[in-house]
Amino acid sequence: MRLSGVADLPLHGGHVPYWLLARMRKLSFLILHVMNDLYGPDGVVERFAHPVFFQAFSNIIGMDWDSSGSTTVTTAVVKEALRSSDIPVRVAGGKGRHALNTPNELSEISRLFGLDADVLITASRLVAKVDNALVQDGYELYHHAFFVSETGKWSVVQQGLSQELRMARRYHWIATVDFFNSPHAGVVGIRHDGVLNLASRNSRENREVILELVNEGPSRVARYLNLLRGQATLFDVPRYHPYAKVDFDVNAVVKNLPPPKSVADFKELILRHRVGPKIFRALSLVAELVFKAPADWSDPAVDPFKFAFAVGGKDGAPHPVNRRVYDELIALLDAVVSKARGDPGLYRYLSHLARKAEAWSYPKDKKRPT
Repeated sequence: MRLSGVADLPLHGGHVPYWLLARMRKLSFLILHVMNDLYGPDGVVERFAHPVFFQAFSNIIGMDWDSSGSTTVTTAVVKEALRSSDIPVRVAGGKGRHALNTPNELSEISRLFGLDADVLITASRLVAKVDNALVQDGYELYHHAFFVSETGKWSVVQQGLSQELRMARRYHWIATVDFFNSPHAGVVGIRHDGVLNLASRNSRENREVILELVNEGPSRVARYLNLLRGQATLFDVPRYHPYAKVDFDVNAVVKNLPPPKSVADFKELILRHRVGPKIFRALSLVAELVFKAPADWSDPAVDPFKFAFAVGGKDGAPHPVNRRVYDELIALLDAVVSKARGDPGLYRYLSHLARKAEAWSYPKDKKRPT
């Protein structure tokens, strides 16, 4: 199942008040227990890979429906709730410095579950490199959260920001062995023109030519790049490519290329040789304009807002958080979780309520920026 969608995620400052954060932790703890009872640990991991579910979960615990913090706060709350539970799912990483600690935390989780840490750490690095270097959409990554179950099933939720636009973009992944052919479970953000997506299945031929160019060596690549720059005057228009200008520094590109015939595959190119986005962009243009191997320039980015009506939103949309309702919801779910241990049929009644909720449409005038 692959979901995609577009949502506005403006960069929001401020913090979650403690009285609300404490309730978020309790409610998340209970919802996660219900999810584990119904779907098992792998099902918990899979659901956080889907952007609409993630946004709905964020809304139902009271986060702003349109905030960049819906990613960072929700992930942190879920991470803490899982760490204090007996559910065999854990989260590594998070925002800023916590993201940098992902490899260490994955090593700890691997010891806990008896998993191969190298496999998980490599997957984490690949996901980050793909969204940083191959999906060139103008967003800089600052959040990386890696969900993993006791079976080794994993998903990733990471987020980038654009200081220029004051917006955020969220990237969702589910466990895969193919990181380069449209691997995302979903991308949430505002769509843009001119996004170079070398992780698209439609960029396969372009990537193959890039690999051939790299293995030809820096001197051959320099000749191709100079040829490209020299031919720019043949196109008497502001942009001879619909989305990109040939504005790279040839010397800067070639000095960072690996030696000739030294790269076996694309995975090795981005992990071992650490080729960055500017070099990929230059090589992609050569592959497209000289060797006729086009890249995918389309942006890879169900409205979950109704879930914000459960308890309200931190900043007042659709209404301020109602503490009494929040506490009653926690008490009710706590009772359900306890009762369901002896009577699993209770969850069938929740399914009945869920069908009722699906049929309800919220008042459109309540959806306003926070």
